[in-house]
Amino acid sequence: MLSAADLPDDIDALKAMLVASEARNLRKDERIERLEKLVVAFKQAAFGRKSEKSDPDQFELALEDLETAIAAVHAEEEADAPAARRSAKPRAVNRGALPDHLPRIEEVIEPESLTCACGGCLHCIGEDVSERLDIVPAQFRVIVTRRPKYACRSCTDGVMQAPAPARLIPGGLPTEATVAHVLVSKYADHLPLYRQAQIYSRQGVVLDRSTLADWVGRAAFELRPVFDALMADLKRSTKLFMDETRAPVLDPGKRKTKTGYFWALARDDRPWGSEAPLGIAFSYAPGRGGCHAERILQGFGGVLQVDGYAGYNRLLAPDRVGPDIRLAFCWAHARRKLVEITRAGPAPIAEEGVKLVGDLYRIEVEVRGCDPAARLAARQERSAAIIAEVEAWLTHHRARVATKSPLGEALKYIAKYWDGLCLFLTDGRIELDNNTVERTIRPIALNRKNALFAGHDAGAKNWAVIASLIETCKLNAVDPHAWLAATLSAIATGHMQSQVDDLLPWNYPGKV
Repeated sequence: MLSAADLPDDIDALKAMLVASEARNLRKDERIERLEKLVVAFKQAAFGRKSEKSDPDQFELALEDLETAIAAVHAEEEADAPAARRSAKPRAVNRGALPDHLPRIEEVIEPESLTCACGGCLHCIGEDVSERLDIVPAQFRVIVTRRPKYACRSCTDGVMQAPAPARLIPGGLPTEATVAHVLVSKYADHLPLYRQAQIYSRQGVVLDRSTLADWVGRAAFELRPVFDALMADLKRSTKLFMDETRAPVLDPGKRKTKTGYFWALARDDRPWGSEAPLGIAFSYAPGRGGCHAERILQGFGGVLQVDGYAGYNRLLAPDRVGPDIRLAFCWAHARRKLVEITRAGPAPIAEEGVKLVGDLYRIEVEVRGCDPAARLAARQERSAAIIAEVEAWLTHHRARVATKSPLGEALKYIAKYWDGLCLFLTDGRIELDNNTVERTIRPIALNRKNALFAGHDAGAKNWAVIASLIETCKLNAVDPHAWLAATLSAIATGHMQSQVDDLLPWNYPGKV
């Protein structure tokens, strides 16, 4: 803050200071207005009506742009501030933490002189340490393998030479780590092969997209036994989740795409304290009929948690898959239909239903991680009473609400799947909803947005195989690239088929 003594006596200088101050205030007002508009846009993207919202992935992109713009405004404001007014303390931001396993490159910055103004020598009394994240761009290198030939000067018994090392792609350019990088870029980072080829060309490495596709296809073929072992391990479980998502596939004969489906089978038993490894397996099918779920689940007997898709009902026939399959349905889907009604206007009946379902979820939060017996006891003691209230609410209002109305349809949905919705009261392993598997299929949706469609049914099957293994790695805190490189190398060097279970991601020794 300037005092009167700091102001110049010259009138022209005072006018110049006033004009400069007005200009700074005007820029400040403009920045505030821009920030306010950004906040309004953010709130609209996050909390606007469903019809006005972007889909979750588009929302993330919008959020990135908003945060970038806000950071630019802050930087502009800091640059305009006089040096004397700038805070020595940096603005608080979430900078993240740098993990211990990253290599550290130490640099020590010493003063220009260690001689004190009095002539004495300075000695170290401490230090300030800061860490910054540095990135070395991906570096291509060439592995040159030489195999010298040896012969004896005393006889003619022949030439001695070490055998050529086994390779995943005989006579090909890539190492197994290179193939792993292509797979992770395509199926984990959602970079189509033609974009990868463009990235490589900037480093002077010219690889045709079809060459990369050949590597991916060969890797998918070699990894299929590992995928089969993953699927078999999942189906030995006593409880699984299942869901399906669209997989557009090019139909060359008709010059358009057809709609196939990825069926996801997932295991996540952490909510009831099990130490069984997490896993997800995708299976491609040309349609959404329940016959595909039946084919995929052959050999499974246990609890299957699903949404309300009618195709799953055929699994209950004892001669289809097995006599022990039980279907647990999803309270999140039931609640979602009621929430949609409350958003359209005052809806006391739907609001009461939403509250009752919320009471069930609050109990589940308290028992998450407990063993099945403890979860079951809590449910029978507390959740059963709420379910009785829901049943009374459902019976009362179904008799009074028009069947074809949105509320009538929502109540009909709950009544139709009532037995499966209440199954969690009899088994502590069952969850209230199917959200676990819905979360695991999001990467498929992301890849679908980037690749638009699979080029062929066989391509979609390869997509399912590789995506299953990569996502299972991620679920088990395993670096997909490291696992793929090690697994492809093991396969190339003749890993025994009888020991394929050793190659499953959760058996990989290196965890993130």
